[in-house]
Amino acid sequence: MLKQISVFGENSKGTFQKITDLLQKQNINIWGSVTNDSAEFGIIRMIVSDPDLALQCLTDAGYMARANNILGVEMKDEVGSLNKLLLSLSESNININYMYLSFNRDSGMPVMVVHTDGVWEVQECLKAKGYSLL
Repeated sequence: MLKQISVFGENSKGTFQKITDLLQKQNINIWGSVTNDSAEFGIIRMIVSDPDLALQCLTDAGYMARANNILGVEMKDEVGSLNKLLLSLSESNININYMYLSFNRDSGMPVMVVHTDGVWEVQECLKAKGYSLL
């Protein structure tokens, strides 16, 4: 199970860089991220090397941030892998709230970062279907 950091930030020039600067100063590596924005604010979601320290340094700097459990599903880098995962989830009546791509630095394999309700149950379901989870 992975822990994701979500940061609520103003949609203005330099905001993301200020966040990455805070993480760099704490020697925290960003392993994967996705940013969703609106007219005034955005949410930056990240998988990082030290989520507890990242959450602490971001909240200490005044950012609204939180951590939550998320799935990291290791997949083969081949045509149809994502479709196979989505089909497996659909067959089990599992809804995906959002997902984004990262990779396993040890194996070099792609990792789909998946946010869904009932993360613990979904983890067990995917393991039973033969998926490797981080």
